[in-house]
Amino acid sequence: MNLYRITTKVALLLTVILSSCNMDYLDVSDELAGELTMAEVFSNPGTTRQFHRNIFTGIPMSSNMIINVNGLQNPWAGAADELKMSHHHLKTVTSNGYNSGNAPFHRWDTLYQLIRQANLFLENAVAIPQSGIADFISEDEMAKMKAQARFLRAYYHYLLFELYGPVPIMDTAADPSSPDLDFARNSVDEVVDFIDSELKAVANQLNDIETEQNFLALPTKGVALAVRSRLLVYAASPLFNGGYEEALSITNPEDGKRLFPDFDGGKWQKALEALQEFIDFADSGYYALYKEYNDQGYDPHSSLYNLFMHYNDEIIWANPNNGYGNLNGEGVDRRATPRTERGGFASIAVTQELVDDYFMIDGKTIEESDLYSEQGFSEAGEDLSGQTDIGTYRMWINREPRFYQTVFFHGRKWHISDNEIKFSKGFGNDNSSQNYPWSGYLMYKRISRSLYNEGSYPRSEYRPSIIFRLAEFYLLYAEVLNEVNPSDPRVIEYIDRVRERAGIPLLADIKPEIIGDQEGQREAVRQEMRVELATEGQRYFDVRRWMIADQPEGQQGGPFYGMNMNAEAENDFFQRTPYEIRVWEKAMYLYPLPLNEVQKSERLVQNPGW
Repeated sequence: MNLYRITTKVALLLTVILSSCNMDYLDVSDELAGELTMAEVFSNPGTTRQFHRNIFTGIPMSSNMIINVNGLQNPWAGAADELKMSHHHLKTVTSNGYNSGNAPFHRWDTLYQLIRQANLFLENAVAIPQSGIADFISEDEMAKMKAQARFLRAYYHYLLFELYGPVPIMDTAADPSSPDLDFARNSVDEVVDFIDSELKAVANQLNDIETEQNFLALPTKGVALAVRSRLLVYAASPLFNGGYEEALSITNPEDGKRLFPDFDGGKWQKALEALQEFIDFADSGYYALYKEYNDQGYDPHSSLYNLFMHYNDEIIWANPNNGYGNLNGEGVDRRATPRTERGGFASIAVTQELVDDYFMIDGKTIEESDLYSEQGFSEAGEDLSGQTDIGTYRMWINREPRFYQTVFFHGRKWHISDNEIKFSKGFGNDNSSQNYPWSGYLMYKRISRSLYNEGSYPRSEYRPSIIFRLAEFYLLYAEVLNEVNPSDPRVIEYIDRVRERAGIPLLADIKPEIIGDQEGQREAVRQEMRVELATEGQRYFDVRRWMIADQPEGQQGGPFYGMNMNAEAENDFFQRTPYEIRVWEKAMYLYPLPLNEVQKSERLVQNPGW
């Protein structure tokens, strides 16, 4: 059972589907309709394993950001204030918005089909005794497979909750002959309690950690603890904890059950207990922030780059499939390559808003640092970062290592050819093409710097699609500690662990005045999450759970800026210029349930504003 690449299609065919069910999302996935009976499937080790393996196909793939992207991949960086995509739905969804009938990035049908498949497995799969030399499934192997299926059932409920809020809990495979196949939404507390109890029950049944390459997609105890931690952080956050006023009046039509709770401050303590369990597990030797050293000591640039290039001890869980693609074909690598570099598409642009939020090399924001300037171009010895050439626009010098690992800017040299890349008119990467970097920047983070579409250079390089990594959970830990007890010294300690790896001064040294200040520390955590996790797909959900999507620090609507791509002269390029007006409505704090499912149901109530 090679799970190093999760199967995307399974030849296994079943006759047992919900063909009579009027809720399409409760069907088994289309690939599984056909020839075999349920008894035949689970009497054969091969088909049993195939059935089990297909349950894994809902695991998100964070590296696919632009081509045929869906809600289980990463449209979220382009739908948030991080990137502008000049392709597919993401080209227009930010400027045109969406409604409950045309929202493009659903998870609903796929995940409920896989949840049903997990339920069928849990209810029907059994060990198959050894008979001679024939293949078999031992009791121990079956127990592991069922623990994994149970984890995935809980995790898929978590992914639904993350996007839609409270959803129907499906903990059994619905009977297709039942006259009642219409299901109401459970409440926030019911959904959270269900997922939480399932993850607690299954955590110790999973391996502590996986190191065998063929099995790195398997969930582990560490993964279960991580999901549980993030779930309870969601539950404590304003969006799901009494802060979304319009949601507090949403009730089920049949029994009047309220779906969203009033505020409960004790939920932060529950989140802290879950995170403490994960942190204790992680810091006992299972995970560590990825670091590389050279002759001069710690090297933040190689650390921050190679973190994403291969499996390492910082990665808690990753999808072994990826969407980085091939420079001769499609994928993120080609879409983040300048057109002047052997056929790149130059269509994944970083927003000016994200550029502005990276720290300076002194660890301060651009508003706080004396090193920051938007006037003119650098002279010899002026850039203390050592990452730019003389004559670079001063906005981009003296920035922190994460900035240079994420943002490719005008005048920077391409890593293979050493060609100077320019985005203003007349230099080959401007807005004369349908696909172009709208903001005048390209995304550089996670892009392989070994690839080139020429000669003997490789055209592709394998990298896992990271789902969870340790730095995120250090920052979540700091966030929750601050909500429970702002005077806890671990708040600053765990933010500074991430800053130390990033190669910038510690808050304890440069901002001691914020220690113990809940609002100051809250802002520090959010600023750090913004740049540490940039473009990885989490920002979209964080600004929503914090309910700051209509506030300056998390603004998702209004004008979005870049450099002046319409400038006729290069010197006029270096001006902040809006490239689009983004649509934001309060309803967008939660994704709409699929309109077709709500319309044919008497029990599914829609999210507020839709």
